[in-house]
Amino acid sequence: MSATTEKPAKSSSGGETVKVIVQALVLALVVRTLLFQPFNIPSGSMENTLLIGDYLFVSKYSYGYSRFSLPFSPPLFSGRIWGKEPTRGDIVVFKLPRDESTDYIKRVIGLPGDRIQMKGGVLYINDVAVPKEYVDTVDDDGVQAKRYKETLPNGVTYHVLDREEGGAEDDTKVFEVPAGNYFMMGDNRDNSTDSRVPPQANGVGYVPFENLEGKATIIFFSFNEEQKHVPTQLEAVPTNHVWEIWKWPDKVRWDRIFKIL
Repeated sequence: MSATTEKPAKSSSGGETVKVIVQALVLALVVRTLLFQPFNIPSGSMENTLLIGDYLFVSKYSYGYSRFSLPFSPPLFSGRIWGKEPTRGDIVVFKLPRDESTDYIKRVIGLPGDRIQMKGGVLYINDVAVPKEYVDTVDDDGVQAKRYKETLPNGVTYHVLDREEGGAEDDTKVFEVPAGNYFMMGDNRDNSTDSRVPPQANGVGYVPFENLEGKATIIFFSFNEEQKHVPTQLEAVPTNHVWEIWKWPDKVRWDRIFKIL
């Protein structure tokens, strides 16, 4: 009798590595598209709720899915799948209506059918003033800004900054929010390009429901930037600060990590 010797399988470590990488990329794409997407805050329009250098996760499923939920926003369908309307006061990431390649983040102030107006720096919703209580005065990039607490009709509270009395957008016309659209405002009221500014003036205008990408949920990292960025749009890809571990002791804002929004 002769014994046969099985030949050892040839190493396929290279193919397995490629397979693992592809699987990881597919998983990351699924998570980014359907569950959570990270963003980095590059401007002060939402201070001091969100600071320059904050890194946050945006829940992609909170309002359902539109073509803007997908990478590069391919026009595969219109409207929303499993759509759920945002709540007044939500902090939302959306595609800028006049430039659908740009991400913005603001707070939902006006719902479809609402009447929104600013008078003397006071927010009015459906002709009723939103309560505004003075809290303190803070430094905002070298400017002494008054900080107030606003309370929306549904009970949501947050802080806003007032850098300048009688600012450009402290007195506005009445905005009647169209059906299927939302009115967005930044918490740093004198340093925010938002729905108070029309698209024709390089502003935001009304934001269609379809343009909403998700709800800001939690800050997972915060790095005190050395200087402010010029852009106002969000950065979807984190900068190198997350990996600059040697700078963490002096630059990381430890008290902001895992802060719920």
